[in-house]
Amino acid sequence: MTGEMFQNEDAAQLHCSVAVETLNASGQAIQRLVFRRAAVILGRNEFQELVLRVQDHKTPQNFLLRDFQLFTRFTREGKCTVKFLPENTQVLISNCPPDGLNMFLKTLSIKHQAWKANRPMSDRHKLRAGIPRSFETISPLQQKDVQKANEMRTKVNATLPVKGPSERSTNIMAKSQQTKRARADCDSSPVKSLHPSKKPVLALPMVKKLSKEQTAVLNAVLSGKNVFFTGSAGTGKSFLLKRIVGSLPPKGTFATASTGVAASHIGGTTLHHFAGIGSGSAPLEQCLELAQRPGVRQHWTTCKRLIIDEVSMVEGHFFDKLEAIARSIRRSTEPFGGIQLIVCGDFLQLPPVTKGTEKPSFCFQARSWRKCIHVSMELTEVRRQTDQSFISLLQAVRVGRVTQDITTKLLKSANNCIEKDGILATRLCTHKDDVELTNDNKLKQLPGSLRTYEAVDSDPVLVKVIDAQSPVGQVVQLKVGAQVMLTKNLDVQRGLVNGARGVVLDFLPGNQGLPRVRFLSGAVEVVKHERWVFGGGGALSLTRQQLPLKLAWAVSIHKSQGMTLDCVEISLARVFESGQAYVALSRARSLEGLRVMDFNPRVVRADQDVLLFYKRLRKERLLTQSSMSDFVESGNKENEAW
Repeated sequence: MTGEMFQNEDAAQLHCSVAVETLNASGQAIQRLVFRRAAVILGRNEFQELVLRVQDHKTPQNFLLRDFQLFTRFTREGKCTVKFLPENTQVLISNCPPDGLNMFLKTLSIKHQAWKANRPMSDRHKLRAGIPRSFETISPLQQKDVQKANEMRTKVNATLPVKGPSERSTNIMAKSQQTKRARADCDSSPVKSLHPSKKPVLALPMVKKLSKEQTAVLNAVLSGKNVFFTGSAGTGKSFLLKRIVGSLPPKGTFATASTGVAASHIGGTTLHHFAGIGSGSAPLEQCLELAQRPGVRQHWTTCKRLIIDEVSMVEGHFFDKLEAIARSIRRSTEPFGGIQLIVCGDFLQLPPVTKGTEKPSFCFQARSWRKCIHVSMELTEVRRQTDQSFISLLQAVRVGRVTQDITTKLLKSANNCIEKDGILATRLCTHKDDVELTNDNKLKQLPGSLRTYEAVDSDPVLVKVIDAQSPVGQVVQLKVGAQVMLTKNLDVQRGLVNGARGVVLDFLPGNQGLPRVRFLSGAVEVVKHERWVFGGGGALSLTRQQLPLKLAWAVSIHKSQGMTLDCVEISLARVFESGQAYVALSRARSLEGLRVMDFNPRVVRADQDVLLFYKRLRKERLLTQSSMSDFVESGNKENEAW
């Protein structure tokens, strides 16, 4: 088994905000109770019936999960509504960690289906039983629950009559429905719900297991510490960061990154967009004025937790300005105005962008860095590559060391034949202009008609803002034979993941003319439009619907950061930054899938200040395994700031 189940307390209990509404016949709320901090617990009563319990410091409220509707369109924002039909009452859950909410709802769905398969006790038998009232938290999901749930679904689907387009299913999981809310801060949009007939086969919900190092980082974050975690390419920093985002309450959590592409990977926005001070090159007084604008000021005042990914590209002086702005706007003398910082990146990868020959100032060189960061941790287990020889090669290149053996291997790779089934190697380029020129020319050289797909953006006026964060363009142009790359995970088990390489085989007939793509994994897929959401954590949400594809004859090294590429060709002749050669080489999954052209050992460089920084951290025992052990054993503690 490659994954593990969430623990029972995670799957059966939520800590969140709750509103309990009593509705009239028209669906309007006539009574409303609000619990800012409550526990929502899934359990069983004395008759083994499923019960949803809402509990704060007072008397708990129990709701029988018999006939209900579950609205789940906004689970990624930590929101969900459970409507109890006989009572005409609904429980609105909000500000819930998204990962926990998803697992809770999956557990509820499977347990309810399994309970229905057991032939529930009638009301008459309950009255005659005379059993004293009780409540017990539900047991962990087991395979027998899944089997019973699937048996029940099969029976239901077999007995359902064929319906016309105007008819609706009346099962417990309702389709989209307009639900009115009494307050503006509650969701008033049509909500999408779970429906048992859509997924006839259930399985135990599994999640990829965190390593001890990753668990230590997550626990440090959940304990409220200001954390910086680092590690070489392929150690799972992005994966861990997504888990962290999913484990924190959405309200007050702002996920940002130094680049738009990195921000889109974690469903966030750019750090510059959050800060609202432009490039940050203006004097501090002017930056403070910009940050005082109403929309921007709200970011700063409502932020409780600020996540910054790809911190290696954040300039040190910019970090100091952000720290001063946070203290000023929040009127706090605490470092960063009391905001919890979760900072991630590898300083031995791409440095901050500078003008001309100006030496970059790294974030760790900021005056406020040491007082802002409580805990520093390093991930050492490489997961992207499995060949220990290749891992050792990359680790040496990371610190700027190139032996004769490494030189020989990389020069030899120029002869690697990595093309397969018409899928060519993606060339990584140091300059953006080279990428655009290569892709445009290759597309023009292909015969056949050009297919154009235009994105549907939530706000056409803010196209440039969306472009800066979106992994796909506003316009995607394709032909048969076009080399493409997936920009979103579609089906991990089939190898349809972000960065997967493919070639366009043909287009479906009809107005949409969706492309059919053969991928390197062997899968052939009709690629449909996907939706990306940018921003969040209280910020303006922007969306883009587009094909999750981009031309892949060439990709820039900057844009490839965070990607894993199946077959990649690299020209390092024009490398101009420290860490650039390492980032390019470490995108490859294996040495066999890599072809390095015109390799010169002199292009492999590591910044001496960065090497000294890592040496100092290890010397201070902040990056050793022993410094992590406290958090490995501590368990997931609720962040006191929630």
